[in-house]
Amino acid sequence: MPLIERAPGFPDPGPPQFLTLGNGDRLAYQARSGHSPRVVFLSGFTSDMTGRKATHLDDWAHRRGQAFLRFDYSGHGLSDGQFEDGTIGRWTEDALAMLDGCGDEPLILVGSSMGGWIMLLTALRRRARVAGLVGIAAAPDFTEDLVWAGMDADQQAALMASGAHREPSPYDDAGTVYSRGLIEEGRDHLLLGAPIALNMPVRLLHGSDDDDVPWQVSAKLLERLTGDDVALTLIKGGDHTLSNPAQLATLATILDEMCELVT
Repeated sequence: MPLIERAPGFPDPGPPQFLTLGNGDRLAYQARSGHSPRVVFLSGFTSDMTGRKATHLDDWAHRRGQAFLRFDYSGHGLSDGQFEDGTIGRWTEDALAMLDGCGDEPLILVGSSMGGWIMLLTALRRRARVAGLVGIAAAPDFTEDLVWAGMDADQQAALMASGAHREPSPYDDAGTVYSRGLIEEGRDHLLLGAPIALNMPVRLLHGSDDDDVPWQVSAKLLERLTGDDVALTLIKGGDHTLSNPAQLATLATILDEMCELVT
């Protein structure tokens, strides 16, 4: 029996629920019943399931009657764990646990920023179930190509010595912490250096003025994906969040089309 069950009708998801992992930690989630395929939102680094895109898509799913799932990785939001202990591999395992908890229904994965990397890694391990992918400012390999490469030699040495590096962030007054474990373990999951053998439909959305993850990352991902149904929508003037009403409407339209395509 699926751990995340589908209730009759299309009720509001209600308060967060929790999925208990093998190590005893709990992951917070909200699941909405509805039509198949189930859309799963994968949030970004330091973000959670209460973000603007996640809640907008929950409303979209409610209006459409679409099955929908959003959740918090370990160390994020309401889930157990310390953020500084998180790695790309650990958060991928969190995502896999949530997907497996949905039973065997087909899935459309929507990955925002780091969630775009998690989206690809989970799709590679659950090819039979993933019917489509939607990346929003997808950031595969960001720990190496953006974070590590963006540090000077002194900052890199300090991170290796102390185990962590804090940078100013426009999203958090306390700044963003990058751990040594995040950087080193991330190298086990790099994707953009070789073809990515995923043949389901993929839609990529990116802002031309993204200062956090350049749009060229999505362009490179477009080239690396081996499928022949892959498209990139570049939004002029869009920043990394892609969360204003027009941009969210574009995302909803892309998902409408993806749901019709894979049903």
